[in-house]
Amino acid sequence: MSNTDSQNNKNIHKHTGAPDLLPSDPLPSTAKTYSIVSLGCAKNQVDAERMIASLGQQGWTYVSEHDQASVVLVNTCAFIEDAREESLDTIFELRRLYPSKQIIVTGCMSQRYGPELASDLTEADGIFGNRLPEQISSYLGNRQAGRLYLPEQAADTGEQGTAVRRGGSERNPGLSPPIRRNRFLSHPGAVYVKVSEGCDNRCSFCAIPGIRGPLRSRGPEDILEESRLLLEQGMQEITLIGQDLGRYGYDIAGRSLLPELLEGFSSISGNFWIRVLYIHPDHVPEGLFSLYQKDPRLLPYFDLPVQHASARILRRMGRMGDSRVYLRLVEQIREALPDAVIRSTFLLGFPGEQEEDFKMLREFQEQALFDWAGSFVYSPEEGTPAAKLGGRPNRETASRRQEELQSRQEEISEARMDRFLGRELQILPEEPIPQENLSIGRAYLQAPEVDGLVVFGCRECRPGRFVRGTIVRRNGIDLEAELTGE
Repeated sequence: MSNTDSQNNKNIHKHTGAPDLLPSDPLPSTAKTYSIVSLGCAKNQVDAERMIASLGQQGWTYVSEHDQASVVLVNTCAFIEDAREESLDTIFELRRLYPSKQIIVTGCMSQRYGPELASDLTEADGIFGNRLPEQISSYLGNRQAGRLYLPEQAADTGEQGTAVRRGGSERNPGLSPPIRRNRFLSHPGAVYVKVSEGCDNRCSFCAIPGIRGPLRSRGPEDILEESRLLLEQGMQEITLIGQDLGRYGYDIAGRSLLPELLEGFSSISGNFWIRVLYIHPDHVPEGLFSLYQKDPRLLPYFDLPVQHASARILRRMGRMGDSRVYLRLVEQIREALPDAVIRSTFLLGFPGEQEEDFKMLREFQEQALFDWAGSFVYSPEEGTPAAKLGGRPNRETASRRQEELQSRQEEISEARMDRFLGRELQILPEEPIPQENLSIGRAYLQAPEVDGLVVFGCRECRPGRFVRGTIVRRNGIDLEAELTGE
């Protein structure tokens, strides 16, 4: 899902009174310390971890406190207007707190608005794009070329796109060579692995292709090799991420390589979880569910962002499904995998959405009974086809619809969680609760950061190491467990 406001250039250009502090020479070696703020999605987090690995190889020292750093990296998000405002507010606040430090703006906002930021955002000392994050060390080591550094802007055409292809490999086409990450920004034992970059779906409301470029898939062996190394480093949960994993591999094989990739994980020994995020509901590969039936380490957790149920609205979004098709998909998943957990996303207030369309969505919600669902109010993304569409509901109407949908979804999620009462589940502890003999963690039914949690009595449990527990009660959308063993 992606929304934007046509006023976003005004947001980018505000608060631009600080002096330009960019040096023309590399920083002295004694000053090679940095901190990082990573905003936005898990894909951004992986980029931040790649930057950390690259900087470590070049003698830079990571510090967790900004006041100890000579350089502060702000890895920005440009997904929707609120995300851009958060990114800008973070930059402005860091400049206020640390007027003498180097502040380098990286990530999606840099990629999308690089020239404007380089010209007008004087709070920033440098602008670095998101396509080749491991080149951050070269950029910081020698910035004589100037404020703006976009390794390649198009990814699919022109001289810069060719440069990116040269940076790949047979197993990693169209992407930069892999780099071994050694510091992670997620909870212990859990890690994200990108299987692809960019997207070819071209949904009318989404700016991701403009920010991340077209679909560029990694080779399955490259992903499996990285994952084996991560498992050797003690990771327990690997979450595979991409804009649409159902289309993973289409650019290099003309078909989905997701089943092949998951089969590869089944050949790896050990006790670990593999979670898949996300699959476009129009692109679920054939034969996928049988793989989950064979290997319980492939978590039966499906994130299917349907966005809507009205065929008329879905066509305006550039999507092919409807309520009947999506309900049948939900039925197929639950028939094949009775323990499956399904998450989705709803987009309210899209241009042309009328009360009849919203009524169809509410009826669909009652029939699908998703375990988890998020909802968003549409705002037009600059440069997308949907931004030109008329008939957009006013903000008040869209917000009312979202509140109604989300209120009902909370009730549905609570009822869906009741089916786990009395069951023994594997739990991945995340952190202890200070001053209490309690810890919080997640079971297979809960993806990182977005779903509920499991609370259990064990202050000494090591975060990132599996335990087992019986679910004894539900508290809202969260579950409570009594441990039964490791």
